[in-house]
Parts: sequence; structure tokens; C-alpha cells
Amino acid sequence: MPRTEVRWERMVPDELEAAFDRRPIVYLPYGLCEPHGPLNAVGMDALRAHSTSVLAAERHGGIVTPANYWHIHEQGGYGTWAHKRVGDARPWLTALPSWMFLKNMCYHIRAVDALGFKGALLFSGHSGPHRLDVPRVLNVMQEHVSVRLFSVIGTAEPQSRFPDGKGMGGHAGRGETTLLWAVEPDCVDLSRMPTDDADAPHFAMGDYNETSDRRLGEVMVDDIVEMLHEEASALIAAYDARDPRTTLTYEDVEVIWDSEIRPMLPDFASMQVNDDGPPADSRWRANWAVPARG
Repeated sequence: MPRTEVRWERMVPDELEAAFDRRPIVYLPYGLCEPHGPLNAVGMDALRAHSTSVLAAERHGGIVTPANYWHIHEQGGYGTWAHKRVGDARPWLTALPSWMFLKNMCYHIRAVDALGFKGALLFSGHSGPHRLDVPRVLNVMQEHVSVRLFSVIGTAEPQSRFPDGKGMGGHAGRGETTLLWAVEPDCVDLSRMPTDDADAPHFAMGDYNETSDRRLGEVMVDDIVEMLHEEASALIAAYDARDPRTTLTYEDVEVIWDSEIRPMLPDFASMQVNDDGPPADSRWRANWAVPARG
């Protein structure tokens, strides 16, 4: 039986209209190409978010936008972390400063609102200090758009299902590896996992990857899919209970950014510099200091 196509970029207009009529929900997956150990594809974050969103839309309805692989890194605490966990290896990053990523997100919200979606689920597989900032931006935008908004950042797994009680293993640990293995098996190769401490820290690899489990990952992905389904249903109910608003223009978004969001930037977690940063000879030093702009 052929799969129902839910990927926006692969659908023709009548398919999009039919999917919209069935369930006017849109998934917006975000991520980053960055080090995730020598055993995982560098696009892990967006791959997980996109593939899991596709599963949710296939099972319960909705449309999935193309994954956005440009995300926040290098500045402030991100740069300090990368100096310690990646070092001078070529990182293969697709990084943006935080203000550019967050402003782009505002335009993504405007676009799906203009199309008439009732709910938008923003799923960022890439986490960091911005996990505190994205909800603040969405709270501002929510006051100006009809589409109801929900965001999830990180693995999105509501519980660790590993039976040994050791947890998910942190960044690029067994939790992320297990989830990626479940949805994109060609993007995980455990034979590449280092067997000793030579050249540590192993391209930012996390803990317990030797106990990664694809079958367990499928159970965990099912958890996430059902969570997304429940949130989507709540968004539709919230939309139906409100009066619609006028669609925003590009100029409207610029005004909202300049008057409501930009003044908040100095307080955003992703804009903080709370340490002395990488040493002067580190490749991570150049963008560590956060400029006063945006």
C-alpha cells in the first residue's frame, strides 16, 4: 500500500488542498548540521524532527514543510561548548546568529498563517539556550496571528525508555542516536563508533551509544508522534474557539520584530556571554562574543 504523501515540497496542488481539508495542521521541522559523533549524520537534528513530523502527519493528518537546516550556534555558550566538545576539527556547521534564526521563524509563522492553517507545530531537533527564547517569540507572534502555535525543542521524547536508568546520554548520546536510527536508519553507523579514547572528544559524541537500540527507538518515536497528535488536536480546538485575525504583511512582521521582539533580545538566553569563552587561538573564538544587534 503506497504511503500518503505529506511532504509539502513533493505534493501537487490538489494533494495539498485535500490534505489541508482533512486536517489544517502544519509541521515546521528545524535542525542543524553539526557534530553528532563519528557514527551519526551531521544533519541529525533536522532529520529526526522532519522524519518524525512526517510520521505524525501520515498517521493523523497534516502537512510537513521542508526541514530548515540553518539554526543557532557558535555565539556565546554555544561556542564555549563547541571548543570543549568539538575542538579544532572541521565542524560542518550550518549556523546562524540567534536573531536571524528567530526572525526567520517569525516569517515562517506569517506564511503558514496566511495560508489558513489552524495549527502549526514547530519542532526543533536542535536544542540549546534558545529553548528558552523560542517560546517567548511565539508568545509575541501568537497575539498577531490566527494560527495556533506549539513548539517542542530537543528529542521531544517525554520519557527515557532505556531500562538501565542511565538516561538518554546527552548530546549525540544513545537517546538521539536511537531516535535517528529508528526514523533514518541509513544515517547511523555504529561500526564507526570509537573503541578507545584516542582523539577524544570524538566529534561531540555523547554517552552510552553502545547501547543504542533501533527497536526501542521505534517505541520512543511512537511516543512523540502521539504527543504531536494530541497537541495538534488542542491547537485546532483553540483556533475554532477564536475569531480570526487579519493576515500579516511583511511590513507588519518587521514592525512586530522592531517594536516587540528586538527590545527583548538582550535578555534572551541565546544572546548571553557568561564565561571567558574559548582561547584566542580557538576556531570558536571569532563568533563567541555576541554583538549588540539584530
